[in-house]
Amino acid sequence: MTGGFVRVDRAGGIARLTLERPPLNVLHLAMLRELAGVLDGLAADAELKVLVVTGAGRAFCAGVDVADHTAERVYEMLPAFHGVIRKLLRFELPVVAAVNGAALGGGCELLLACDVVVAREDARLGQPEIRLAAFPPAAAVLMPRRIGLQRTLELVLTGRTVDAGEAQRLGLVHRVVPVAGFGEAVEALVGELAAQSRPALRLAKRAVLEGSAGNDDAALDHAEGLYLTELMGYRDPHEGVAAFLEKRAPVWRDA
Repeated sequence: MTGGFVRVDRAGGIARLTLERPPLNVLHLAMLRELAGVLDGLAADAELKVLVVTGAGRAFCAGVDVADHTAERVYEMLPAFHGVIRKLLRFELPVVAAVNGAALGGGCELLLACDVVVAREDARLGQPEIRLAAFPPAAAVLMPRRIGLQRTLELVLTGRTVDAGEAQRLGLVHRVVPVAGFGEAVEALVGELAAQSRPALRLAKRAVLEGSAGNDDAALDHAEGLYLTELMGYRDPHEGVAAFLEKRAPVWRDA
């Protein structure tokens, strides 16, 4: 199945969802809407056992288009993006992120909403939003549960990116694979999952998540509110977006 920005290939109980917006698979509103519809369709597939999320070309996903962070679009963009995050979090069957390159900003948040993350050794991950005087709401909620509070604060407050090896040591990535063997390693893992009973996969995932997680929806609602209600009332995030789009250094007013 092929759409404008998302490709889905199905075979043997496995669906491979590929983000296709070269060169870096940056998300924008049209792509987010397409992605949401694709995830709804996959969630209703009674034969599906495993979902794989990856990117085309040399990147997994380099985030959400900065142009969609402007004051005119952000109030539509952020709920649309969080709608995709929620669909991944609520997906009843295993979701594997196959990180084939850069996973930055919203791209890193996407993999945080997946169950297992396999990264190519040359991948880089990070949350650079602070450099635009912003913050990543989904990562603020999900990342501490993956890597702990202090490590999350260090990454979110500095905007530092990490390589795949450090990401694995931190707990952002479960497996790191050489470039040459990446596809085979992903297929081996996915095949192992797809060999299991579908009801057992669904209920085992549910049992683990219900037994360990807090209320992701309520926490994400709160973080989204902080972004749209409080952060967007300051001048600096608007300056950060404008400076990025105009290819200049931002001038912060701390206001």
